[in-house]
Amino acid sequence: MPRTAEAIDAVVKAYDVRGIVGEQIDAGFVRDVGTAFARLMAAEGAPRRVVIGHDMRGSSPELAAAFAEGVTATGSDVTAIGLASTDELYFASGRLDCPGAMFTASHNPAAYNGIKLCRAGAKPVGTQTGLAAIRQALIDGVEAPAGPVGTVETIDLLDDYATFVRDLVGVPTRRRLTVAVDAGNGMAGHTVPAVFATLPIDLRPLYFELDGTFPNHEANPLDPKNLVDLQRLVVETKADIGLAFDGDADRCFVVDETGAAVSPSTITSLVADRELARHPGSTIIHNLITSRAVPELVTEQGGKPLRTRVGHSYIKQAMAESGAVFGGEHSAHYYFRDFWGADSGMVAALHVLSALEQTDGTLSELTNGYVRYAASGEINSTVTDQKAAVDAVLAAFADRTVDVDTLDGHTVTLDSGAWFNLRPSNTEPLLRLNVEAADDTAVAAIVDEVLGIIRR
Repeated sequence: MPRTAEAIDAVVKAYDVRGIVGEQIDAGFVRDVGTAFARLMAAEGAPRRVVIGHDMRGSSPELAAAFAEGVTATGSDVTAIGLASTDELYFASGRLDCPGAMFTASHNPAAYNGIKLCRAGAKPVGTQTGLAAIRQALIDGVEAPAGPVGTVETIDLLDDYATFVRDLVGVPTRRRLTVAVDAGNGMAGHTVPAVFATLPIDLRPLYFELDGTFPNHEANPLDPKNLVDLQRLVVETKADIGLAFDGDADRCFVVDETGAAVSPSTITSLVADRELARHPGSTIIHNLITSRAVPELVTEQGGKPLRTRVGHSYIKQAMAESGAVFGGEHSAHYYFRDFWGADSGMVAALHVLSALEQTDGTLSELTNGYVRYAASGEINSTVTDQKAAVDAVLAAFADRTVDVDTLDGHTVTLDSGAWFNLRPSNTEPLLRLNVEAADDTAVAAIVDEVLGIIRR
């Protein structure tokens, strides 16, 4: 396996380690990552124990075992929880108060795998908070440890996790719901049965078989084509709600009883409303491309909206610094103060189910109360000269612009009240466009104009 700086940079990314198994990462590479991570945690005074979980990909058990070898070689102990969702790993890190490593490539194709790392209490490890040091250790060459070797114990935390998330939300039992769930052959097929077991739910499961080859569709519900099967199932079974999870089940997408997808911004507003009812005056975090309905609702409910850049490291940092009770992203990552500030698609799903259970109406009626604007969703364009494209867009809209914010890319507010954000990808030659306006017609006009400029 090549160990050049260029090859390592290709897999040690902003938030995790990820690459093609056998070409970019293998057991030897992962073993060195385990050693470097354990040394970093020990140097920071963390507990000399690392909890490790893995998803259903064929390569995950071998890689998780190699990582454990790297950790124990330093004298630190390992607690292996086996098959787990990413938020179950965060639960384990919080409950056991030790650093953690989750083997998953989330929604990426079967050939990929990777590692999501966290400190004790599920605190994030990103480029600025440890990954850069691990990257440098790999480039310099990880020396084989000498000295006592740590131990490995295996435990099952699935039932404890299920009880914890149910108790965290406090799901009532007044109304029985029919719930369709698309696990996408990912880890929700493992966690949903455990969590839903004691709830008043008639479950309609889809693709619950754990299969890291993803034989039915990509485990990426952010792409509308991967929601089609769930939407069909909801309508055919007359389900009250549909839930779709990504491969490692840390994100959850919602479909209403008509088969229509519910925007993550709408879910953010709904959950924020519930959390503010329980914790009046609290801070709610939203990233800069969620709907402006979110901060409006938070303010109206007496809360404090806090806007951040896109990306879980920024959200988690803001959660810790502000003491926010909840945070939501357009990508359907939802963060909870009482879940160690980490993201959990399952906790978000339980909030929606609880809110629906307490009404006598439909999910579409419930969520329509949180929709105020029309939105484009994220649109990607391959652009070689990103700066020139952005400059051209800014010039074209200059006579209609009332504000330009550069927190993350360029967020342009127009005199009509509409806004759009153009921001570059961190890893690809892409510009990402998000537009929000009063109605679909206004959104389409802005999208067409912006794309007409950047795709020339």
